Amino acid sequence: MGASAAGTTRFIAFLRAINVGGHNVKMDRLRELFGALGLSNVETFIASGNVIFRAPSGSAESLEREIENHLRESLGYEVATFIRSDSELADIASYRPFAASELDGEGNSLYVAFLPAPPDEGARQRLSTFRTEVDDFHVRGREAYWLCRKKMSESAFSGALLEKTLGMPATMRNATTVKKLAAKYPASDDG
Repeated sequence: MGASAAGTTRFIAFLRAINVGGHNVKMDRLRELFGALGLSNVETFIASGNVIFRAPSGSAESLEREIENHLRESLGYEVATFIRSDSELADIASYRPFAASELDGEGNSLYVAFLPAPPDEGARQRLSTFRTEVDDFHVRGREAYWLCRKKMSESAFSGALLEKTLGMPATMRNATTVKKLAAKYPASDDG
């Protein structure tokens, strides 16, 4: 896997448990860990576990497992990894799960939770029971969108509750971060 972009796809890995809860990892160390797997053009975006890299086109799921295993061995704890291609990220960033008036409302924030698989109907129904005047949810594919009409800290909902409700791991990013990532790393023409 050389540094050439030919025959590779740009992926974005969203890592859970990086620089939270005492698990501090410097971004240069994170880039080294990804590079040690033979991944190329490795970059990080803000210090919350967003890693951009190129790899041969193939199974994102097998890449997720390979990265998770390597990070667990290297860091000594589990780091759930959620990979999206740059074209998937562009689609996620441009998706409007709620009305513009809601998305642009003063004090409202939209969060994107990256999931390993689409939640089943039972999980979606459980999530809908948490809808309130403050919180609303929408699921599309392997992402759950959380509209919070106050500060996240003022909501009774949380990322941990999302994981428990859906019965699967997740990592959450503010939609603003997702849009900035998509703008900085636009979908490439080479696949």
